[in-house]
Amino acid sequence: MAYTITHFAPETRGRIDAFFNRLGQGVNVYLEARARSAQIDALEAKTDAELACMGLTRDRIVAHVFRDTYWV
Repeated sequence: MAYTITHFAPETRGRIDAFFNRLGQGVNVYLEARARSAQIDALEAKTDAELACMGLTRDRIVAHVFRDTYWV
């Protein structure tokens, strides 16, 4: 038999919401980092000639992958 709790005090409900909010934000950061790591690995696996055709050099791969996260 399953039990559910449907009534919480407002401060308890807020704390539960805040917990799941922080948990979700952490998961988002983790997934974003994994996706970018895969992109960096794929670019690093290319030859220098292939990178040059893309207008990249090895020392600029990370900056290229994270270009949307900072403003210069």
